[in-house]
Amino acid sequence: MVKFLSLTTSKRLADRKIARFERNISKKGSENTKKGYAYPVGPIVLGFFIFVVVGSSLFQIIRTASSRGML
Repeated sequence: MVKFLSLTTSKRLADRKIARFERNISKKGSENTKKGYAYPVGPIVLGFFIFVVVGSSLFQIIRTASSRGML
């Protein structure tokens, strides 16, 4: 009799999982897609990154030009 009750509970849990899976599958194709372009980083971080990259490249160009005697 205990085995019969555990099978019923197992069947109920399995049915619940199947129902949840089917809801997720039906949602998958109808997700709203964002229109527009969102950056993965904020504008301040992006500005800082550009500042560092451009600044370091300019610093390297100036250092190279001054060490070679301005060829």
